[in-house]
Amino acid sequence: MFNAVRQASRTATLVRAARRPAATASSLRTFPSVRTLVTKRYTQDHEAVVFDDSTGLGTVTLTDYAQSSLGDVVFVELPTVGSVVEQGDQIGAVESVKAASDIYAPVSGTVKEINENLNSQPGLLNKSPEGDGWLCKIEVSKAEEVTELMTEDAYKEHCQS
Repeated sequence: MFNAVRQASRTATLVRAARRPAATASSLRTFPSVRTLVTKRYTQDHEAVVFDDSTGLGTVTLTDYAQSSLGDVVFVELPTVGSVVEQGDQIGAVESVKAASDIYAPVSGTVKEINENLNSQPGLLNKSPEGDGWLCKIEVSKAEEVTELMTEDAYKEHCQS
């Protein structure tokens, strides 16, 4: 009995395969190999930038160290979309129950997007400063500035001193 079931199953599979058109070179897609390099670097003022070389965008965040030093964040001021910034320019501010602190541009470029969620949920900076609490995205105009910033190891050493 099992042989009959197996035979019927094989026959059905062969019939379905025969109905399918054969794959041709024109029906197959080939995708070129894309290599993307994502680099994360830090400033001495406790900002971080995650730079994606395929898009040219740098996502600016505060570091976890900065948010823990600030305490509960109650207000975030962000830059204006379209504004052109130079590395080191003040691009915003963060107010917490402990203190207020300026935010500086880690790289030069044009602000392409801001995290609108921070207007109604400034506490995102405490919950996920380098994730959902990102500040803005800058189209980087001088990619060499990214490599001049601190690596993760250098930043950890900076925080310990």
